[in-house]
Amino acid sequence: MSSIALHPPLRVRRAAGPSLAPMLRHYFRFASRVAPELARRQAERLFMTPPRPRSVAPAASPARRETVSAGRHDLAVWSAGPAGAPAVLLAHGWGGRGAQMGTLATSLLAAGRRVVWFDQPGHGDSGHGRVGLPDFVQALHALVATHGPFDTAVGHSLGGAAIGLALRERADFGRAVFIGAPASMREHTLRFSALIGISPRVREAMRRRIEHRYNVRFDDIDRIDALGEVSVPALFVHDVDDAQVPFEHALRLSAAMPQARLLRTWGLGHNRVLKDAATVAAITHFIIGDEALPEVLPALPQPAPIY
Repeated sequence: MSSIALHPPLRVRRAAGPSLAPMLRHYFRFASRVAPELARRQAERLFMTPPRPRSVAPAASPARRETVSAGRHDLAVWSAGPAGAPAVLLAHGWGGRGAQMGTLATSLLAAGRRVVWFDQPGHGDSGHGRVGLPDFVQALHALVATHGPFDTAVGHSLGGAAIGLALRERADFGRAVFIGAPASMREHTLRFSALIGISPRVREAMRRRIEHRYNVRFDDIDRIDALGEVSVPALFVHDVDDAQVPFEHALRLSAAMPQARLLRTWGLGHNRVLKDAATVAAITHFIIGDEALPEVLPALPQPAPIY
């Protein structure tokens, strides 16, 4: 949100398994000392190039495919459901695809909603190249103009970050759902630099270049307090075992929004939460206005009575 990370913790490459990661860190530690400008360029490329998904999931249902221009990007967009029904916009995260939101889309269509999903800039059928959070936000504004208004916007990971920023920029979403959303861009750059082994000097040079590229400061994006001005009902869904975006991020973000609720899940991690039937049902109930939501999934067992 202007409170969120530019990217969730980076998986350097799908092919970069545990055996490659130490080699990468060794290289960047060396390059940071002897060729800092080269290290900066290469680190920036890794930071801003989405990983390609292992496989392409099938579409949620028969849908109309369109192309929408968003700045320098052409977005692949799908929509389904009754034309006059309340609309829900689904935004996937870093390295994902629009079809990744298919389980939720199917649930919302069954509930009578019109659903719009898309491939983010630089992802899937929306092209390749370096992208960042501002590109994701621009995509949301473009879709509001072409397919809105939206009763609800749902974002996973960096898609949730973009929804938060769009709300701060007065995007007209009646409700918002944040699934595994990160809370700090600066914290992410620290984790990223530790992951690949760049020095603080190289890290800060990379940050300055990205800020210049998008004309936005990381510190301005990290202003969680600004969410206090966002007065829409919001649901934060976050797994306690999320290894990519710590659960503590959801605590900070939900505490900042005046109409926020928090649903914590267990054992689903960062991505499986999107396919969990109970979680998807709870999100759907929130979107259609059902206030009787659980606080924890799966429900924790009650202690046995003592007689």
